[in-house]
Amino acid sequence: NDHLSGATAGVELFRRAAQSQQAQQDQQGRSDDTLADLTRRVEQDRDSLLQIMTDLGITPDRSKIALGWLAEKAGRLKPNGHLFSRSPLSDVLELESMLLGVRGKAACWRTLRALAETDQRLYTDHLDTLVERAEHQCASLEEMRLTAATRTFGTERPTGR
Repeated sequence: NDHLSGATAGVELFRRAAQSQQAQQDQQGRSDDTLADLTRRVEQDRDSLLQIMTDLGITPDRSKIALGWLAEKAGRLKPNGHLFSRSPLSDVLELESMLLGVRGKAACWRTLRALAETDQRLYTDHLDTLVERAEHQCASLEEMRLTAATRTFGTERPTGR
C-alpha cells in the first residue's frame, strides 16, 4: 500500500508535468511526446501494481491512495515566489522527483521478482518486463533531467569527464 500511495502521487506528478510540457511546446511550436508516453506507462505500471496486490490478496488502502494524491498536490506549494506559476527550476525538480519515484518503483519490482521464485502468485515474466520498463523510464528521465538542468543553469552539457 505504501508503493500504491507513491504510485498515485507519481501518476499525478507525471500528468501535471506532461501537461506543462505540452503547453510549453505549443507556445514554442515544438513537439516531443516522450513525457506523455512515460506518463501512460507509469499509469499502466500503477495498474499492474493494483493487479499484483489483488493476486496477493492485498486490499488497496483508500486512505493511503488519497494520501498519495494529496501529497502530490501539497508538493506544488513551494515558497519560491512562484506559488501559481512555474519557477525556472520547476522542470528540474519535477524530473528529479519523477526519477526518484521510478527508481523506487523499480526496487519494488525487483523485490517482487525475487519473491516470484518461490511464490506462484507472482509472474516472473511480467515482473521482468516491469523491471526492464522501469530501467528504460529511468534512462529517459535522466536524459530529460540533464537537458532541463543544462537549459536552466545555462551550462554546457556534461561530456562524461
